[in-house]
Amino acid sequence: MPSISKRVWGALALAVALPLALTSCGGDSGDKIVIGTKFDQPGLGLRSPDGSMSGFDVDVARYIANELGYPEDKIEWKEAPSAQRENLIQNGQVDFIVATYSITDARKEKVDFAGPYLITGQSLLVRADDDEITGEASLQNNKKLCSVAGSTPAQRIKDKYPGVQLQEYETYSECVEALKNGAIDAVSTDEVILAGYAAQQPGVFKIVGEPFSEERYGIGLKKGDSELRSKIDDAIVKMEQDGSWKKAWDDNLGGAGIPAPTPPQPDRN
Repeated sequence: MPSISKRVWGALALAVALPLALTSCGGDSGDKIVIGTKFDQPGLGLRSPDGSMSGFDVDVARYIANELGYPEDKIEWKEAPSAQRENLIQNGQVDFIVATYSITDARKEKVDFAGPYLITGQSLLVRADDDEITGEASLQNNKKLCSVAGSTPAQRIKDKYPGVQLQEYETYSECVEALKNGAIDAVSTDEVILAGYAAQQPGVFKIVGEPFSEERYGIGLKKGDSELRSKIDDAIVKMEQDGSWKKAWDDNLGGAGIPAPTPPQPDRN
């Protein structure tokens, strides 16, 4: 009898263990993946009133999720404001983040990055009829420039162009509205972010000059998860090779009038 009992309990344990094992194998099992992105950046990560998501970062995230086994209906989107990104990853509130997330040495001490999937740089947005501002040097002519308070772009302007009248607002949306109304002369942040605003209102704004910094956008994930990082890198490479990367750019940012850049190769180091 004891041996029969052992066999019965063994069978029961196996019956319980199998479904548990299956539920952790990927999107087809009914699980969801939680992805952090911006909810307020047109052309990159934007949530509509009906809850739908759009933007280049969103399309990149969707592609990666699908490659990991999670189709659209298995994705849970979570807002990832810039100041909260590391905490969201470290606390396990997201599986990964795609949110104009620049790879820096300081951030790499807290989280890991796959990618980069895009290289951009700080640039300038002006009104479409402005012929005076042609690049950052033009700002020295007592021009009013808007950037976000406490941001890297704002600090760079302070450090490199002390002759500029810098106005610091809380959000880039406020800066763009002030530009449209004539309260300021230009807005400065990463070119791809400016492209999103320009594409949202075709013919109203334009991007001028060449980028005057380099920002390498990566996919943020928990530090030490080399397996997930490698899978995401593979997905980025596939997206670039099959044309989906360029299509995502054209669909979301093509209206800004700047051509799709050459997609970078993941670092894998």
